[in-house]
Amino acid sequence: MNVLLIALLALPLFGAAGTLAPAGLFGPDPETRDRRALRFNAVVSGLTLALSVALAAAFDHAHPSRMQGVVDVSWIPALGVRFHLGVDGISLPLVVLTALLTFLCALYSAKKLPNGPDTPSARAYTGLFLLLEVGMLATFLVLDLLLFFLAFEIVLIPMFFLIARWGSGARTAAANRFILYTLLGSALMLLGFLLVGLKAGTFDMTALAAAHGHGLSHSTQLLAALAIGLGLLVKAPAWPLHSWLPDAHTAAPTTGSVLLAGVLLKMGTYGLVRVVLPVVPQGAAYFAPYLGALAAVGILYGSLVCLALARPGRGGDLKRLIAFSSVGHMGFVLLGIASLTPVGVNGALFANVAHGLVTGLLFFIVGGLKDRYGTGDLDALAGRTGAALYGRAPRLGALLAFAAVASLGLPGLAGFWGEVLAMFGAFDPVAGLSRHAFLTFMVLAGLGTLLTAGYLLQMVRRVCMGDPGEPAVAVPAELRPYEAVSWTPLAALTLVAGLWPTLLLSLSDPAVKQLLAGG
Repeated sequence: MNVLLIALLALPLFGAAGTLAPAGLFGPDPETRDRRALRFNAVVSGLTLALSVALAAAFDHAHPSRMQGVVDVSWIPALGVRFHLGVDGISLPLVVLTALLTFLCALYSAKKLPNGPDTPSARAYTGLFLLLEVGMLATFLVLDLLLFFLAFEIVLIPMFFLIARWGSGARTAAANRFILYTLLGSALMLLGFLLVGLKAGTFDMTALAAAHGHGLSHSTQLLAALAIGLGLLVKAPAWPLHSWLPDAHTAAPTTGSVLLAGVLLKMGTYGLVRVVLPVVPQGAAYFAPYLGALAAVGILYGSLVCLALARPGRGGDLKRLIAFSSVGHMGFVLLGIASLTPVGVNGALFANVAHGLVTGLLFFIVGGLKDRYGTGDLDALAGRTGAALYGRAPRLGALLAFAAVASLGLPGLAGFWGEVLAMFGAFDPVAGLSRHAFLTFMVLAGLGTLLTAGYLLQMVRRVCMGDPGEPAVAVPAELRPYEAVSWTPLAALTLVAGLWPTLLLSLSDPAVKQLLAGG
């Protein structure tokens, strides 16, 4: 298995380096080079997905709490930094999700890459895309704090350029805000990592988790939890550190939005579970009520903003609406983590995967609508010249409705289990936390689910319903083959995860219990 872990990082890294080869290797003229570069992107990301599936097949499912496929060699001896990789039941689903979404985005890009007079070549896009995949995968595989920070940072530059060069609208301002917020958060996180590593004498995440805070004073744990937590909450994002997200999603190309929502947001919450909970448990317990409060406010805030955007006459953008919905959905993840219980943390990890599947699908569909109509403005799509998808493109409309009801948490679909388990965790938080406070958070989260249903059903009604006989600016094309290939796996997995939740919970539950117990 250790060979698979190294190959998972080496393959896209060498693929990204391959795009720097002389231009002639990709074809004699620009059009041929672009076409071959995009196919190369799909092949490399497809092989990476195959490696992740092989990793899941080789994983010892009888012992998901044990780190498997471990690679541990000295990297920077002077600093005590080691090239330490491993995978367990917490990280494995996120590794497979990352590889899957990256491959589907590569397939989609091969047919629908934004281009224009000031857009760089497809070869540049491929290089940045594969480098982004390296950083995302490494974040979930590394087991050294400084290596985790490095992987976290590798992701920022490719995503910045994807937004700034292949995006639309106010893309430069959105990319600048994205990089500014995340770099400031990363600086705080690094300070926390250095504090922990210097005080504990090691940056090894498994050793720190096993020590479970022993050797770190109470004040050290509080300071480290605050610094690391704030850095990770920027990426999550938690209210009120979320303001970079709507602009980034609105300006990003479709594939950028899918990866931003499906993977990058998960890096923050994964860091909370992997680092903060086991390494500085006293700090995590101290700040848990504050995290729960931020989560509850974020759930309500995201839902209320989405309700406002969905109202007629507000000029709400569909991508912006889904971006704000992510603030609410990630609030459930943070609420589950704040409960510090196995039930709540398992719910948070399940919701992470479910959000990646469902919101990735929503951004794909909205990107397809924007390509057809030239706008994501909800009023334009719902007026007399509106979409009326049920009548004009029924398969596209049905897929949008399916993704919406999955996002609102309909039982039997992936979105249900994570939110319910997170609220169960808040119903009975770990001993030492105020149950009255967490019951309040749970009630507010429950209200948020009702508001979520309200804005998503309003969106479906306005975009999918209407008289198809009315004049339209453009009659939308039905689901195209490359769209069906890119989107159908996400819909299928949303159904599978909803009907068979033990597929994920059997992996995460033993690992979470060990992590919280300091094993």
